[in-house]
Amino acid sequence: MLKKYYYFAFFILFQFLLTSCDSEKSETKKANTNKSATNMFENDPHSYAKPQEAVITHLDWEATVDFDTKTIDALASLSVETWEVATKIILDTKGLNIKKITLDGGTEEVTYSLGDEDKHMGSALIINILPETKTVNISYSTAPDAEAIQWLNPAQTAGKRSPFLLTQSEAILARSWIPIQDSPGIRFTYNAKVKVPKGLMALMSAKNPTKKNINGIYEFEMTQPIPAYLLALAVGDISFMPLSDRTGVYAEPDLVSKAAYEFSDLENMVAAAESLYGPYQWERYDIIVLPPSFPFGGMENPRLTFATPTILAGDRSLTSLIAHELAHSWSGNLVTNDTWDDFWLNEGFTVYFEHRIMEKLYGRDYSEMLASLALQDLEKEVDAMIKNGQKEDTKLKLKLKGRNPDDGMTSIAYDKGYFFLRNIEEKVGREKFDGFLKAYFEENAFKSMTTEKFVKYLNRNLVRNGKNGITMAEIKGWIYQPGLPKDRPKPHSDKFAKVDSVLNVWKNGESIRTLISQKDIANKTWSTHEWLHFIRSLPKDMTIKQMQELDRRLNFTNSKNSEILAAWLEQSIRHDYKWAYNSLKSFLINTGRRKFLTPLYAEMLKTEDGKIMANRIYKKARPNYHFVATSTLDKLLGWEEDKE
Repeated sequence: MLKKYYYFAFFILFQFLLTSCDSEKSETKKANTNKSATNMFENDPHSYAKPQEAVITHLDWEATVDFDTKTIDALASLSVETWEVATKIILDTKGLNIKKITLDGGTEEVTYSLGDEDKHMGSALIINILPETKTVNISYSTAPDAEAIQWLNPAQTAGKRSPFLLTQSEAILARSWIPIQDSPGIRFTYNAKVKVPKGLMALMSAKNPTKKNINGIYEFEMTQPIPAYLLALAVGDISFMPLSDRTGVYAEPDLVSKAAYEFSDLENMVAAAESLYGPYQWERYDIIVLPPSFPFGGMENPRLTFATPTILAGDRSLTSLIAHELAHSWSGNLVTNDTWDDFWLNEGFTVYFEHRIMEKLYGRDYSEMLASLALQDLEKEVDAMIKNGQKEDTKLKLKLKGRNPDDGMTSIAYDKGYFFLRNIEEKVGREKFDGFLKAYFEENAFKSMTTEKFVKYLNRNLVRNGKNGITMAEIKGWIYQPGLPKDRPKPHSDKFAKVDSVLNVWKNGESIRTLISQKDIANKTWSTHEWLHFIRSLPKDMTIKQMQELDRRLNFTNSKNSEILAAWLEQSIRHDYKWAYNSLKSFLINTGRRKFLTPLYAEMLKTEDGKIMANRIYKKARPNYHFVATSTLDKLLGWEEDKE
């Protein structure tokens, strides 16, 4: 009996020591996890979230869309992961009407508070939770003027029969329609169930339907983790047309066939992209062509690019925009800027990738035309920014704390970022650079990236302290110095050289009728890019008589190509070519794309008569624009001060 007692006592002691050891290991592991979590998230100056304490991992969203009240009534159930002794989770909101918040499967409401409202960031939603909390359930509704959402009446659509809803969440507008941790460095998966009026279709940045549901209820699933700015919703009278087994186009019924013709090369684009930098990881790639009020050329919402109808030129000449949005499936959606100060990591890579896709499909001279136009835009914008006291904003790495992150959405991120990467390619060689980029996308897939981390990764895997043809001093000069380096790449296009030759002969008095025949015009001998280069290169001292001569021959004022028309209208304002002003007014009222609106209004503001015309047109056009456009134009025209 005594021997058995000793064995039993030893067993109890052993179990105690084992448990203590396991407990110590558990605490150490938890401490290491907390440390890892802290290191995993950068401080985002445009989000109230504290992911080091509690971070969202999944969203279940159930919503009803009401066109009569222009609101969405919804329940957002957020799966959360907590660290240490978490007592709260902080979400970003802007203008939401919070009705009730519960935890996990309980029905008892928990306490919460809303922080002070910031004009850009909205308010922090601070919710009391427990360390063991797994789900936070928020019942709420959106405001009729939610900044991300545009509610269109039937007259503002192509078909003129049904209303339309579209969202634009980038950069920090997701918080105006879903309570979320609205930071590009925080990723989550989502499911949604959305009820819309019968006869309409709902689409999201997720697995989508291809046919209307008779009961108006649609369910969605996004299994790949995304940041909040890639949340998207569109509701309207929408049809679908497949283009391949994994690509297709959505649009209003009146536009879907035209859109399908325009994007017929879509599968070839996806295949070209994959051949460059690895497999497409989002299963399907579809496009929805939105009403003309959409403020951007395109938005890279995963699985479903949102696109402006201004790229429907009828000759497939503006599809480089689609190549750009497709490229975001790697640069941006797959490897994402950690904060908006690092925006160039999304856009510079994407422009580079876009040009490589276009080169692979249509040849080097085609992509060089795109690069030449990009350099024209970049040099023009850099000069303007420096003159306006925005020199610091011409750096790739930005400091946007306390500002609207939209301030960083300039050609600096896009085109300076592109020329920086092209400069590396030219210095180290394309083969090495392609291998580097492919590995970069693979190793950092579904992760966020800061500029500083990228510089270290670049040095470790390619630059190697100057041993591969480029130095770290050059790298850091491009990123952290304002303006443009003198040794920047210089694209060359033989076709643009021929355009320059025609222009020089015309400037010396030769008739445009002699230089460009009716047959050339009918056969579209020149591409959109050549015409853009031609219009942009017109002399500053051009006379009204010369404007009339060009317009009679080339009919720019009545062009159906939005890029050509916008470039011509800018010249028309500059030279007071009144014959184009009716076209200008119609274009500004019926087009919401900020890329076109901003330079046209800015050009009008240069003269007193132009200011009067600009304000008169804007008053009529403003109701047709999305918040993203009006937030820029209100400031430009001084309407922001009037409201205050």
